[in-house]
Amino acid sequence: MPRQKHHKSLTLARVEDAVKREMFGLDDPGFCLKCGEEQGGCEPDAEGYKCEECGTNTVYGAMEVLFRGNF
Repeated sequence: MPRQKHHKSLTLARVEDAVKREMFGLDDPGFCLKCGEEQGGCEPDAEGYKCEECGTNTVYGAMEVLFRGNF
């Protein structure tokens, strides 16, 4: 499966921070791969959730974004 490109604002440091908040807190962050916005209410392995900002189905859980890599 080819890697899906992500927004340039999704840096490794930003995604790692979200994963840490998810693992050691109560946050449930995800990221829109199209516009780069962070969105709550995402399972760690979420794929294709609807973005509240741009309306596309390109929100992925923080852990999923980390696994997909391409930083």
